[in-house]
Amino acid sequence: MENRSKFCNCDNFACPLHPTKHDNGCAPCIHKNLKLKEIPNCFFSLVNGSKDRSGDSFEFFASLVMKQKA
Repeated sequence: MENRSKFCNCDNFACPLHPTKHDNGCAPCIHKNLKLKEIPNCFFSLVNGSKDRSGDSFEFFASLVMKQKA
């Protein structure tokens, strides 16, 4: 199923919430991340050094962004 928007850059195809696995677009992923106070995988792809990250928390994302700015 190809249900990705043109801007989708998520490469975590194993995730059951990936837009290619259902007909609900990004909504299930966003819902899960808001509930868990995490950042979606697609945002991490914009930050260097995020492939080997140990978590998806707001704090971890912020630390990666700050490291990139330095």
